[in-house]
Amino acid sequence: MKVSLAELKQMYKPKLKPIIWDNDNNVLTLLDQSALPFETTYVNLKTPEEIASSIKLMKVRGAPAIGITAAYGMVTALTSSSISTLDEAIKSLNNAKKVLDKARPTAVNLSWATSNMLTKANEAINNGEVKNVKELIDLLKSEAKKIFDEELDAELQMGIYGLEKINDGDTVLTQCNAGGLATGTGLGTALAPVKVAQALGIKVSVIAPETRPWLQGSRLTVYELMTEGIPVTLISDTTVGLVMYKNMVNSVMVGADRILSDGHVYNKIGTFKEAVIAHELGIPFYALAPMSTFDLKNTVNDIVIEERDPDEVRTVRGVPIAPPGVKVYNPVFDVTPPKYVSGIITEKGIIYPPYDKNIRKVIEK
Repeated sequence: MKVSLAELKQMYKPKLKPIIWDNDNNVLTLLDQSALPFETTYVNLKTPEEIASSIKLMKVRGAPAIGITAAYGMVTALTSSSISTLDEAIKSLNNAKKVLDKARPTAVNLSWATSNMLTKANEAINNGEVKNVKELIDLLKSEAKKIFDEELDAELQMGIYGLEKINDGDTVLTQCNAGGLATGTGLGTALAPVKVAQALGIKVSVIAPETRPWLQGSRLTVYELMTEGIPVTLISDTTVGLVMYKNMVNSVMVGADRILSDGHVYNKIGTFKEAVIAHELGIPFYALAPMSTFDLKNTVNDIVIEERDPDEVRTVRGVPIAPPGVKVYNPVFDVTPPKYVSGIITEKGIIYPPYDKNIRKVIEK
């Protein structure tokens, strides 16, 4: 079934609103994902430091959502303090960028968004587009909203392209949460084709691994899909191989926090395992991400995979499950080599191997 972007915008209205910007009071309101699914709590943030802390504590998570949040974080660098000159404004924006970029270094959308906002500010000042701080604030507010709007359009378009890979009655295996909570729009990347399919009356269900240690699958993906009325089955992370072996899965669709120019995909820990098993069993494996997630500059050797607090593994929501003080390795992401990736679904189309040639062709066209 074919549908245009304009038609889909009329048909699909996200039920979740993870990111809300109050333009009059200069307050960023986030749905606290660390409290889900047991509490629906919102946090109000007014400074880059507060926003960076919320990113680090995973009150907001997912590469696109972090990017949108960071963009508004740059706005608060100017609205949360008394700045009278454009020179002071640029200094404050540079400082905010440093604070925000350190919050989650692996997610490329974060630094992409802060760089975009800083570049926009410098260009506007240098070409005389803005003449005072108020005009600069208004410009950056518009730019942050543009990032949000473009993200939603990109996800809708990814949903349309991803629909080509879904048949009526399919079951999709995912990883972590790459839905609207992860992108801030309410739609998502990996879950976009599923939600678009549902909007068009195509039956599709999802299998969601729990995604230890933060349990984004059981807490967030299941919560999100149940809110949308989409059939979902929760499994333990260790059940992934069996459900694929038993032909319970038609395809794997995951998001991405960074995709390199040669097709290496960085995503939530556990993704590599899914890709290898899918490859072995002949199940297509797709990564879905917007253009802002692609990193054409770095190689695998350049990327530092973030490691988090060992107590996230030693405990579950504060309850000990291992001997105190046991040594822990807690990487947040893993990397999937391109040989295991059947296709990369973007807002510009589906990219197929060889990725070292085709990624740049699609991005630069």
